[in-house]
This record gives sequence, C-alpha cells and structure tokens, in this order.
Amino acid sequence: MLSLFLSHQWKDFWRSRNKAGSIAAQILLGFFMLYFLAVAIGLGFGMTYLIEEFFPGKDVILVFNGFILYYFLFDLGMRTQMQELPTLSVIPYLHLNISKKTIVNFLNIKSLFSFFNLLPLFIFIPFSIIKIGTTYGAITGIMYIVSILSLTVFNNYLVLYLKRKSINNIAYFGLIIGFVAVFAGLDYYNIVSIRAASNFIFMVVVKYPFLGLAFTLAAGAIFYVNSTYLRTNLYTEELSTKDDKKVSTDYAFLNQFGKVGELAALELKLILRHKRSRGSIFMGFAFLAYGFIFYKAPMIANNEFGKMLFAALFMTGITIISYGQFMFAWQSTHFDGLLVNKIDFKNFIKAKFLLFTISCTIITVLASFYGFMSYKLLLMHLAAYLYNIGFATVIVLYFATMNYKRLDITKSASFNWQGVGATQWILGLPFILIPVFIYLPFGILNKPYWGLAAIAIFGLITLLMRNFWINLLVKRFEKQRYKIAEGFRE
Repeated sequence: MLSLFLSHQWKDFWRSRNKAGSIAAQILLGFFMLYFLAVAIGLGFGMTYLIEEFFPGKDVILVFNGFILYYFLFDLGMRTQMQELPTLSVIPYLHLNISKKTIVNFLNIKSLFSFFNLLPLFIFIPFSIIKIGTTYGAITGIMYIVSILSLTVFNNYLVLYLKRKSINNIAYFGLIIGFVAVFAGLDYYNIVSIRAASNFIFMVVVKYPFLGLAFTLAAGAIFYVNSTYLRTNLYTEELSTKDDKKVSTDYAFLNQFGKVGELAALELKLILRHKRSRGSIFMGFAFLAYGFIFYKAPMIANNEFGKMLFAALFMTGITIISYGQFMFAWQSTHFDGLLVNKIDFKNFIKAKFLLFTISCTIITVLASFYGFMSYKLLLMHLAAYLYNIGFATVIVLYFATMNYKRLDITKSASFNWQGVGATQWILGLPFILIPVFIYLPFGILNKPYWGLAAIAIFGLITLLMRNFWINLLVKRFEKQRYKIAEGFRE
C-alpha cells in the first residue's frame, strides 16, 4: 500500500502544470543539499582535528559532548522555519477500504526522508565510532549513535506535531520559537549553560551507557503523540468543521479604520490560513534573535551603529520584506476578481500600508528587549522603524507593481522558489543602501547619533508624505494592473 501511495504522488508530480519549475527547483536544491552534506561529512571525520585546532588544550570529548544539545536546539529552530509537513491528499482514500493506520504510517515514514535527518548522522556518527568507541568501548559508542538517532527522530516528530497543531492554533508555533529563544537568551547571558548541561548528560551516558535509551523513549513518546493526533484528524467532517470555524474569524481592532480596515482584515485572514503567507510572517518572530549575532558589546560601546544598522533594519522590517516582496501575488488566484469588484484602489493600497505598519510596530516592540543590552540599540531600532514604515513600505509596494509571477500560497515557504524573480533581488538594494548612504557621511565624521537622527528624520518625512505616495502608487497600479493580471493567469 505504501508503494501505491508513492506511485500516486509520483504521477501527481509529473502531471502537474508546474512540473518544469518544480524540476528546476529540485535540481537547485539538490546541489545545495550535496554541498551541505559534503560539509557535514568533513565535519564528522575531521571533528577531532577541528576541536584540537579551535579549542587547544581542552579535552576533545568534553567539547564534543558540550555541543550536541547546542546542535539539536539549533536544529529545532531551523526545522520550525524550513521543514515541510509530509503531505498526502487523504480525502480520496477515506471512503476506500484503507485503514487510517496505513495512511498515518505513510506520512510518518515519508517525514523521515528529510535533509534535516541526514545532517546529524554525517556530523556525529563518524566521531562516535572513531573517538567515543575507541576511548570508552563499543557499547558506549553504539549508545552515542542511538542517542543521536533518537534526538533526530524526536526533533522530527516534535516539529511536525506542533506545526500541525499550529494550523488551528498559532500559539503552538510560538511555543517552539519561544522555547528556542528563551534557552538561547539564557545561554547568552550565562544564566543557564547549555554546553554544561549537554556535557553532563552525555558524560552520564559514558558512565551508564544504557541511560541513552531515555532519548529513545522520548522519541517513541512523541512519535506516538504525533500518530494519535493524525489518526484522530483524518475525518472529512472534522476537517470541514475546522474550516467553518476559521471563516467566522473577525478582527475587531481593524473596524476603526472603516473600509481600509475591512480590506486589511480580509488580507490578514488570507495570511493566517495559508502555509506560505503564514510562514513569511512568522519568520519575523524567528529573526528577533538576529541581534545576538550582530550586536557585540565593543561595537555598542564604541557607537559603531553603521556595522549594526543592517540587523536593525532587517529585524524591524522583516515582515515588510518577507511578505511585501510578493505583494499582489498573494492574491494571484483571485486577482481578476479584485479588478472587477467595486474596490477603491486607493483603499486597497492603504490597507497594505496599514498591515505593514501594524506588523512592523509589533516586531519593533518585541525587539525592545535588546534595551537590556543598551539603550543605544533602542535608538537605532527607532530610527530603523521610522525608515521602514515611512519609506521601505513605499519601495516594496512600488516594486510589487512589477511582479507578474503567480504564487501558490498553499505550499510551504521553505525552499520554495516559486514567484521569485529579478524584482525580489533588486528590491533589497534600495531597501538597504539608502539608509546606509544616509548614515555614511555622519559615520565618517564620527557623528553616529546624528546619523541615526538623519535616518529617523528621513523616515518621518516620508511617513508624513504617505498620502502623496498612496496617490503615486494608485496611478502606478492602475497602469500596471492588466499586465499583473495577465502574468498571474499563466
């Protein structure tokens, strides 16, 4: 039966209209995967040398143990953003003499064939055999391998379970991001050491190898929970009931904006109901941790805002970039309907600005925790925020009128290149370069605060000119709308 499901999916792929683009995308992804697998193999077999090179004088096994949980915590965050749910159109099979258990087993087995499940095998298993096995014995080496496999399976099914739950309740998605962010923050501020905890756990496995089976029990438990959830949610009636529940969703806070708020509410529903649009918005919450990479104490102390400006612009404006780069294409399936309906294009563009402003404000407020590192970061975020809602929104919407590529919003955003064209790449240049050029002369003159003030004032002026930009964009949209519609029909 599993081979029959695979046969059906194979035929579905080759009979799809977009198979040419899908094949090209798969080939491109294949090259990326081969590259990262080659790197993983190099890390696995060269682990001893690399640890001795970068951590001279330290015990190789202790350093290795300390990084295992680090890796799987990072893996959890990456899976949340990039791992796709294994799919099968189950409705045609439900009325046939096929047990739910068979369908669930297929989905579970299919999920194991993931790039994320291969990487840890190549990174950790060679070292476990070469170093752990020869130092502590074959049994300990085998239990290390069992532990690594179990942690991989645990992460795999945990993310799939929480992603499926988040389809109806977004809080589950936030749970994963929050979990990873909290532990990253605790480790960053040396409140809790993940490295020490990881080393302690695996040294226990060294002393008592069979305790490594605790990871196997955890993996089995999450597998059972995931399978049970799938079996209880395969009924057509239950699926349709959930859809009905979604339709009644309302956003009362948008009512105060009148017709503009109504259009914004409709688009917000579109965002939250579909994989790709929902993923592009949630990406903003994941990138809140971006500052930990770029914000370094010496840079903050020396007021080197120019080196940190990219992170501030990216964090506070991530939703504008990730969602806005495909603006209008999100509605490509019903774009013709929008053109023939009695929709005021001015209100239509205003609704886009409203959504951008709300999302950018939320992300900026959430990013205010960087104020605990330094108040200077809050000033930089404020300047970046004003620039993003003032001018970056205009850039994004203007470039959107040159985007004629159709988008399938039901597919995941991970490794999905559909709808990506030259417009998306060119868009990033003015978005980043304009504030950099504004700040540059002040940075050269060693007036960093003046540079931030200049960016903030520029953003504020363009924000006050919003009505001018709206009228300009409406004229542009009216001129381009038939070209856009023609592109979306292909």
